[in-house]
Amino acid sequence: MAVLVGKRAPHFVAQAVVNGVEFVEDFSLDQYLGKKHVVFFFYPKDFTFVCPTELHAFQENLAAFEKRGVAVVACSTDTEQSHWGWLQMSKNEGGIKGVTYPIVADTNKTISKNYDVLAGDYFYDENEELQADNELVAYRGLFLIDKDGIVRHQVVNDDPLGRNVEEALRMVDALQFTEENGVVCPANWTKDKEAMPDTHEGVAKYLAKN
Repeated sequence: MAVLVGKRAPHFVAQAVVNGVEFVEDFSLDQYLGKKHVVFFFYPKDFTFVCPTELHAFQENLAAFEKRGVAVVACSTDTEQSHWGWLQMSKNEGGIKGVTYPIVADTNKTISKNYDVLAGDYFYDENEELQADNELVAYRGLFLIDKDGIVRHQVVNDDPLGRNVEEALRMVDALQFTEENGVVCPANWTKDKEAMPDTHEGVAKYLAKN
């Protein structure tokens, strides 16, 4: 598994569905450069069980991300038509109707591969026939990307393990706080807590108080 933290987020241009209904042919994260932080997350499949709980959870917290100047973007290896169909289904039918943030269609699986969240790969067997060693869908990867397009945080869960959206918000808060104040954030830091100065003297004082 590649560690992308500290590196430029892999570039892509792909089909996406935005605002729940609109097809966009040339969607790219480049539109946010210099303007917004981005939470870019992958999920395995449309029309499944854990995935809609995550997509709805991000939608329920979308205003909180937007208040912080953060764009939320989802991605799976399904087609844009599959995304659109799922977006038309109500929540009580297992759909994701009401989700408005962009959902990228990684149909050729290159985005998942470049972010190194693709479960499985192709190989040739002894008969020189092309095979796959797993179902080629994305793990539950999440990448926090700053305004310069650099990955500052990543986490990858196996398919059965749903993510904590509040933790994603906490990491946004921590990143923005460090960017604005030149301090570091200790374990379990939240916005209502004191941060840790990035000096030996400051750290000593912080530890003495905490």
